[in-house]
Amino acid sequence: MSHHDHDHDHASGPRSVPAGLSSCAEAATAKEAAYRIDYPLSAARNTRVVALDDEAERIVRSAALLDWGQARFFSITDPGEVLAEVGASDVPLDKVMTDTNTVVMVATSGENATAVAAIGDLARERGIMTAGLVVAPGALTSDALFHLRPHARILLVPAEEDDLIELLRATRA
Repeated sequence: MSHHDHDHDHASGPRSVPAGLSSCAEAATAKEAAYRIDYPLSAARNTRVVALDDEAERIVRSAALLDWGQARFFSITDPGEVLAEVGASDVPLDKVMTDTNTVVMVATSGENATAVAAIGDLARERGIMTAGLVVAPGALTSDALFHLRPHARILLVPAEEDDLIELLRATRA
């Protein structure tokens, strides 16, 4: 989801607004608009959050400490057929991707491309909604974008650490 196209001067006349956005939302910042999503994120069930690299794992572990209804948090153990659940044991990817309709992948670098593809393929097969957050502590790495883009229906770029928590709250995880 690119935000750069919202930076032009709004006084220059009407602009197209995604269906479903109210006129007050039109004035919202691009960051706020990122959470006004047309398809029903509110119906997230048993959300899975997967950290794709070490820095992402730190962000995911920190989010996992908060009180969530049904979200579960994982990191990649190479090559991604088995994921490590935060605060629990390893879980085969096939089981991680069972009884869920939402998977959020968090990346800061382009590592674990094989795992991203495996998650993306299973999600596509099973009709699971995928979101990708590329959190860029420094320069935005094109590798992270390159590997995530084909596998994330919603892509938040560049994301802040807090965006993961906001997204989980927005989906009532």
